[in-house]
Amino acid sequence: MLTSHDIIKALLRTEKSTLYEPQRQYLFLVNKSANKLQIRRAVEEIYKVKVKTVNTLISSGKLKRVRYHFGMTPDSKRAVVTLKEGHKIEVAT
Repeated sequence: MLTSHDIIKALLRTEKSTLYEPQRQYLFLVNKSANKLQIRRAVEEIYKVKVKTVNTLISSGKLKRVRYHFGMTPDSKRAVVTLKEGHKIEVAT
């Protein structure tokens, strides 16, 4: 059984994700096997906020080359979590 900290790997702080914050949306890197309900419960438990919606996306790994060797970057799953009115996640800058 996955714990909340196993489901939510990291809060992503990118230039694009900071544009979501005025709409109370936050971008998380999550476990590939987690579903939306598990992500909702994990965010509510860890950050003590109420979640309105969860949208997920899966980014497939890309082919990379280093000198003469080819490799792949890993697949990742991200979740855009929208919080209910009046809730906010405090992020240290």
